[in-house]
Amino acid sequence: MPQHLATQENTLDRLTLALDSGAFVDVRRMLNGLPPADIAHLLESSPPKFRNILWELVEVENEGEVIGELSDDLQAHFLSRMDAQEVATITEGLEDDDIADILQQLPDRVTREVLNAMDHQDRARLERVIQYPDEVAGGLMNTDTITIRARLTLDVVLRYLRRHEEIPEMTDNLIVVNRNDQFIGLLPLRTLLVSDPSATVREMMVTDVDPIPVMTPDDEVARLFERNDWVSAPVVDESGRLLGRITIDDVVDVIREEADHSFMSMAGLDEE
Repeated sequence: MPQHLATQENTLDRLTLALDSGAFVDVRRMLNGLPPADIAHLLESSPPKFRNILWELVEVENEGEVIGELSDDLQAHFLSRMDAQEVATITEGLEDDDIADILQQLPDRVTREVLNAMDHQDRARLERVIQYPDEVAGGLMNTDTITIRARLTLDVVLRYLRRHEEIPEMTDNLIVVNRNDQFIGLLPLRTLLVSDPSATVREMMVTDVDPIPVMTPDDEVARLFERNDWVSAPVVDESGRLLGRITIDDVVDVIREEADHSFMSMAGLDEE
């Protein structure tokens, strides 16, 4: 048995023993010391009678990430027990595409209530993503992009970045747009860091990279990432206006789902 599977089974055994003995403080500590993906695996692997108990012991700040790692059935099970404000709370800080995936498990009425519970800026960003189905680039994208103008010098860009407390994860390029927010190029961070600060973005940016149209099927997005070794890629609408970006972690999820589907098809099984 692979080492990580043996470790997960051992953790589940220890949690089960602790639950049987009523040592809920120990269970809470062990459970919340695990990465969200491992917590989700334990929930999936646990007998139904333990599942709800374990979920109650997951700390609120971890719930959103754990929900995002669960199967659709378990997502729907736990989300059905929450009101709109609880869903809004657990999704704070998650990426837009992950929140969209969670909201798609909810009835339309509850989705509207969750959106209304968010602040205006978060709601506007999420509504840009949720209008697209999961199976296209728009459903995979995040809106956490850093955009710049071509006329700026690299020194100004560096000073602009230093004003941020942090930059979005997997930011390998800054996206260059015109005054109409249309995509015109990319400025790689590695170029920004080693180039003459007096040079302009226009002089140093890359213009031979095509953005991904928002309705591109997810399997084609995965092929583009694989072919070009991308970490992230911009997404645009039909007029070339920047909508967001897709990052490699979401593409890996697409590849995994396609592999699972192919495996089930070979075994003569369907999604149900």
